[in-house]
Amino acid sequence: MIEVAKSVLLVVSALFPIVDPIGGAPFFLALARDYTPQTRRMLARRIAVNSFILMIASFAIGSHVLSFFGISLPVVQVGGGLIVIAAGWAMLKQKDDNDRGAVGRTVSSDNVLSEAFYPLTLPLTVGPGTISVAITLGANEPRQLGANLLAITGAVIGCAFVAATIYLCYGFADRLAVVIGPTGMNVILKLSSFLLVCIGVQIFWNGLSKLLASLLHPACFVVPL
Repeated sequence: MIEVAKSVLLVVSALFPIVDPIGGAPFFLALARDYTPQTRRMLARRIAVNSFILMIASFAIGSHVLSFFGISLPVVQVGGGLIVIAAGWAMLKQKDDNDRGAVGRTVSSDNVLSEAFYPLTLPLTVGPGTISVAITLGANEPRQLGANLLAITGAVIGCAFVAATIYLCYGFADRLAVVIGPTGMNVILKLSSFLLVCIGVQIFWNGLSKLLASLLHPACFVVPL
């Protein structure tokens, strides 16, 4: 039990700050603010489930998948960073609430859930940074059967905790909007969108700098799988 508890604490402390569901709530609300509260909670639940699956898959088999396809983590960071930049830029250019219509519109569950994985789960919630950390945690776990099962159990519990916080923060993001008010929420959304662009640029640069370093010092570059 002690080893499982240590694994849970390690996974939560490593993944929660990167996933940052509290900071991601304004992004979610910006993309889903036309939906009813019930629809947003349904969407938040699906995002939480998708995020849990992505984090566990990255922890358990992520390094093997990247190795099979010959993809390095810096390449994942470059591609993911570009997607995050594009998403943030689109949100920055989005019109304000006063210029939008059909607020609280009713949409079918199929249309809503089609957005749950991309872009709301990947890359806005579980992005390249989260995947990279999860893959690194999984690659550093012991290979003995007993110890590995304990590590996976701890990872499942830790990822489930992070997924639960995603649902709570996203599903009730509208409560935050009511407290802050339309003007305050719009300011937060614009600032958050700008920060999202900056985060995407940082992720992109992290990957690109490693790729450039591999060109300058190919013998010293080792892909962290």
